[in-house]
Amino acid sequence: MTRQHSAPPGTAPAGPAAPATGWWRDAVIYQIYPRSFADGNEDGTGDLPGIRDRLPHLRDLGVDAVWLSPFYASPQADGGYDVADYRAVDPRFGTLADAEAVFREAHRLGLRVIIDIVPNHCSDHHAWFRRAVAEGPGSVHRERFHFRPGRGRDGELPPNDWESVFGGPAWTRLADGEWYLHLFAPEQPDFNWDHPAVQDEFRSILRFWLDLGVDGFRVDVAHGMVKAPGLPDIGHGEQARLIGSQVLPFFDQDGVHAIYRSWRAILDEYPGERIGVAEAWAPTVERLARYVRPGELHQGFNFHYLNTPWDAGALRTAIDTSLTALGAVGAPATWVLSNHDVVRHRTRLGGGLDRARAATLLMLALPGSAYLYQGEELGLPEVTDLPDEVRQDPSFFRASGQDGLRDGCRVPLPWSGTEPPYGFGGDKPWLPQPAGWAGLTVQAQTGDPTSTLELYRTALALRRSHPGLGAGAAVEWLPAPDGVLAFRRPGGLVCTVNTTDTDVRLALPPVRQLLSSRAPFTAPRDRAVPAAAGPADVRHLPADTTVWWQE
Repeated sequence: MTRQHSAPPGTAPAGPAAPATGWWRDAVIYQIYPRSFADGNEDGTGDLPGIRDRLPHLRDLGVDAVWLSPFYASPQADGGYDVADYRAVDPRFGTLADAEAVFREAHRLGLRVIIDIVPNHCSDHHAWFRRAVAEGPGSVHRERFHFRPGRGRDGELPPNDWESVFGGPAWTRLADGEWYLHLFAPEQPDFNWDHPAVQDEFRSILRFWLDLGVDGFRVDVAHGMVKAPGLPDIGHGEQARLIGSQVLPFFDQDGVHAIYRSWRAILDEYPGERIGVAEAWAPTVERLARYVRPGELHQGFNFHYLNTPWDAGALRTAIDTSLTALGAVGAPATWVLSNHDVVRHRTRLGGGLDRARAATLLMLALPGSAYLYQGEELGLPEVTDLPDEVRQDPSFFRASGQDGLRDGCRVPLPWSGTEPPYGFGGDKPWLPQPAGWAGLTVQAQTGDPTSTLELYRTALALRRSHPGLGAGAAVEWLPAPDGVLAFRRPGGLVCTVNTTDTDVRLALPPVRQLLSSRAPFTAPRDRAVPAAAGPADVRHLPADTTVWWQE
C-alpha cells in the first residue's frame, strides 16, 4: 500500500480543498544549505537558481519536502543566520523572484518547501538595531533588544556572567557605555521577545512568506527566544552549548510556548497543512515534547537521537524514550543524523561508510519523520583538513565555545566530473572540495547498484510504498544478541541492526530480505536451526549492517 499525501499548495486541481493527511507525520525532509548546494551563476557560491535547477535530483531521490537554510539579506557573519532583512533575498543567492521560482518548481515536482526563520536574533545590520545604536541610551528601539548598563565602578563589566555559545562573553559594549546581549556572535544581537513590536513583526514575517507559498518554517534556536526575568547569573563557568543538557536562564524558558501557540494559529489559517518545526534543545525529551503539544509546533528536532553513540543499548533507549515522550502529546518522532551544525555522521559515528549506511537504514525504519542533510545521500565524509585561511565559521575564530568544525560539513556538493568543482559551478567554490571526491559525485553513483546514492533511492522508494514504514505503530522489539537491534513494524517489516564490529548469526521469523545497507549483500549459507529454537530462519548479519526483511 502506497501512502498518500495531499498535494503541496499550488499543485492541487481546482475544487474542494484536499483533506488533511498529516503529511508531516512521516515526511522525509531534505535540508539544503543554499551556499553549498548548487551554483547557478558560476560565481562559486550556491544560489537559488542553482537549487531550482537541481530539484529533480531530490524528486528522484524520493524525499517529500526540502528545507532551505537562510537565503535572506545578510552580511554572512554566521552563514546567513545573521539576518539583516527578513523579507529580502541576499543578492548572492538571487532575488525574491528566484525564491518564488524555487517554490513553484518544487510544488510542480510534488515537493513541499520549508524555510528557516531566525527569531532569537538578527544581524547588527538590521534596521532596528542600527537605529537603536544610533539613537543611544533611552531610545525606544533599544527596548526591542537587551541593552543594559554594565557592572563595576564604571560599568566596565558585562551585566551578567552569560557566555556566548560561540565562546567569550554574551555581551558587547558600545562606545556609549551600554552593553547588548548576543547569545551567538557579537554581530547577532538578541531580540527582546517581551516587547510587543518584536512579536508583531514576526507574525507579519510569517504571513509574508506563507503568502508566497512556503509550506512551513524551521524555527532556529526555538528554545532561546525568552530569557529568565532579570537576566540572572548562571553562577558557574560551564560553557553554554546550543545542543546540551544544561538548565540555563536563556534556553527552554516556559514563555516560548505562548509564542508558538500564536504562530500555530497563523499556520492553521492557511490551506495545505503548513507546519512549524522546532530546532529546540531541552534538558530532557519530556521537556522537548512540550514544543510539539497540540496547538504548538508540529515537529521538533530529535537531537537526543543525533547525539546517541553507535551502541545498540543506547540507541534502543533513545528510540523508546523519544517514542514514549512524543506519543504522550500526540506528536510524531523525528530522526536526524546530520545537519549543517554537526560533523557528518559518516565521520562522527566512526566505522566509515558501512556504519553510516547502516545508521541511515535504521533511521528510515523508525516510525515518524526523517531529516536528511545534503550530501549524506552521496556518503560524503566530514572535510577535516580545511586550511585555516579558508574557514568561515565564527566559532572557529573564538577562544572557546563550539568546535569550529561546521565548515567541514558545509563544503559544496560534488555533482559530476573527476576534479573540483565537480559540476558545482564556478572555477573556485567558496570552500575547497577534496581532490578525492570523483567517485562520490551524483553522476558517478547514479546507476551503480552498490552506491550510497542508489541505496538511498531504493530505501526511500520502499519507505514510501511499504505500509510498515513511516508513521504508525511503535516498534515491537524482538529478541537479539548483545550489540544487535531487531524490531518489527506493521505489515511484517522486520529491521535488524548489527552495531558490533563482528558478524553475527540471528534467529528470525521466516523472512525474505528487502534491502541491506551493505553492498553487495553476500550472506553465507545458513546452518540448520536447532530444534529448540522453533520455526525460524538463521540469518547472517555482517558487522555495521542494517537489513530490512519481510515476513
